[in-house]
Amino acid sequence: MSAWSYYISTLAVYFGIDVLSGISLNLQYGYAGVVNLAFIIFQSVGAYVAAATALGPDTGAGAFQHYIFAASLPFPIPLVLATLAGGALAGVVGLFSLRRMRRDYQGAIMLIVSLIALQVVTADVSLFNGSNGLTGVPKPLSFLPVGPLSYQWAYAGWVFVFCVAVYLLVRWLSRSPWGRALKAMRDQEEAASAIGLNITVLRLQVFVVGGLIAGLSGGLLVEYIGAWSPGAWGYAETFVIFTAIFVGGLGNYRGVVLGVLLVPVVFLQVTQFLPQIGYPGLMDSLEWVVIGLLFMLCLLVRPRGILPERKPVATEANAFPFATPGLLPYLRRRLGRPVA
Repeated sequence: MSAWSYYISTLAVYFGIDVLSGISLNLQYGYAGVVNLAFIIFQSVGAYVAAATALGPDTGAGAFQHYIFAASLPFPIPLVLATLAGGALAGVVGLFSLRRMRRDYQGAIMLIVSLIALQVVTADVSLFNGSNGLTGVPKPLSFLPVGPLSYQWAYAGWVFVFCVAVYLLVRWLSRSPWGRALKAMRDQEEAASAIGLNITVLRLQVFVVGGLIAGLSGGLLVEYIGAWSPGAWGYAETFVIFTAIFVGGLGNYRGVVLGVLLVPVVFLQVTQFLPQIGYPGLMDSLEWVVIGLLFMLCLLVRPRGILPERKPVATEANAFPFATPGLLPYLRRRLGRPVA
């Protein structure tokens, strides 16, 4: 029973972190139409910063590792710095890649950026220990007087708190005038620009907000697994999250949660329980086959996802943006219509 409890709690942690990743990508692509195929590098910079600022100086117990930002900061400062690092990197990348250009070009640039970042971090050992990566990251909730299994569930609850907070925040942002401006930019970019919206600024803003959430997810992940290396953040990891938000429903945060539950958790875990057939490693490769087939099936059968985005319904209260309680009756009287 303890083994199953450990397994379920591990899935709960990964589920929560994937939900944060899905929310980040859904805000950027589902609401703003920004194709961020470099999502994984913003998650990774959060993981690296959280690890490097918690491990301590690389001349001490971790002398076998070489990394920048070496510090031993108390909880929860490394996680805060990881979040800020994701947003800062998103701001830098966005300044150079979110100029006025077609979305397919944006996606191509983001993919190239992710590949370049992977090669740079792998080759330069002085950054984050090269291909070996960082290990031995201390557990952030080690002050809790609990055993290993209870710690698993405590950390799952810690991640769940962030999921709820970020979910409520992005839902509020998406329903705000800023969120409606993002949708206008996504659906009719020329018309949105014509009415005075600064498309470049909006793209950069949503890119930075998504980067902050990505950095947070990376920090939570590395503090849980205790290690991070270039092998953990190939560009294919971004494809999994994209598949999840497409299956669940673009522009719908409840759909994001459902998609993450179905794709990274259910479908990918099913392949782990299948009997081993063929050559060694075949079943592991089937994960990507399942993801690819699922993505294509979603686009063919239900392109809007299981829970599609709800279309806004214009009512009498919001049809006139500057309406006040006394203005609509006044207009009705002037138009010769009965006052409701």
